[in-house]
Amino acid sequence: MHPITFFTNIIGVVTIVLISIVSILGLIFLCHSVYFQLLIKWRRRNYYQVNDEQLSYFNGPWLTRITLILVALWWGVGEVLRLTFVNGEGRFISDQTWQANVCKFYIVSNLGFAEPGLFLLLAFLLSAALQNQEVGALNRKWNQRTIRAVFMLCSPSLIWEASVVFIGPHIASNDGQTSKVAKYWYSASSVHDGDVACTYPLLSSIFLGTFYTVLTLYVIFVGGQILSLVINKGLRRRVYMLIFATGILLPRAMFLGLSVLPWPGEIVHESLVFVSFLVLMIAAMLGIVILVYFPVAETFEVRNQEHIELQTSHSIAL
Repeated sequence: MHPITFFTNIIGVVTIVLISIVSILGLIFLCHSVYFQLLIKWRRRNYYQVNDEQLSYFNGPWLTRITLILVALWWGVGEVLRLTFVNGEGRFISDQTWQANVCKFYIVSNLGFAEPGLFLLLAFLLSAALQNQEVGALNRKWNQRTIRAVFMLCSPSLIWEASVVFIGPHIASNDGQTSKVAKYWYSASSVHDGDVACTYPLLSSIFLGTFYTVLTLYVIFVGGQILSLVINKGLRRRVYMLIFATGILLPRAMFLGLSVLPWPGEIVHESLVFVSFLVLMIAAMLGIVILVYFPVAETFEVRNQEHIELQTSHSIAL
């Protein structure tokens, strides 16, 4: 086997394994969120309502968390489809036209929607801690408003990425620009050894870097406000981890921008793309663990404590 092919296959297998792990964890978190929401609704319909407000507090943004997990799963599917390991003769997608279309779909779907949506949802979940109960996560309409706002805020990036990969190459050809320049700025794929390798247009990387810069500044601002109110060391550590998770997204945009320099499909190009994927996965997992897993675990603790208190009171009554 050619060394480059062997290297891309290894990267492809590792990427699929990592995405599978993230997907399994995400499905577990999703099931727990749905379970507790159903539990709270059952309690409200029955006489048994002890500590119901505490459970509602921890599980208030349940719909936003579910949407976050679904967007993360959608992102994972796109990351698998864009792999050179998946595209090629005798593989899942063998037709070159389909391969090129998949690369365009990946740019629009992941860079235009999944990535911005994922971290916008995380940012909104973080900012919910500063809102009061009337307008915050305990308000019944908060989840709907948040999800609607995320979709609206993602629409500019979605339109931008679609314009880059579908309209950009036609503009470049009409202006008489060389194919090499068009490859840097607009191209979502390139043929390498008879196979199509997905690439990242420089315009997409620049837009993504701008988005991550604004997002990092916003998270730092919100995190600073939360830190001024939080005394608990554990909560302060979580806020610092979230700030770190958004801060490392800026190198991802830089790696994607540098990936236009080496030839697509070569070891250097695949390495830059893989490192940028790892950065994004680490940032996403930190955010999901802090803003989805920990609240679910704390809901477990509240429920277990409530069960112990009820057992104690029942024993005393007997």
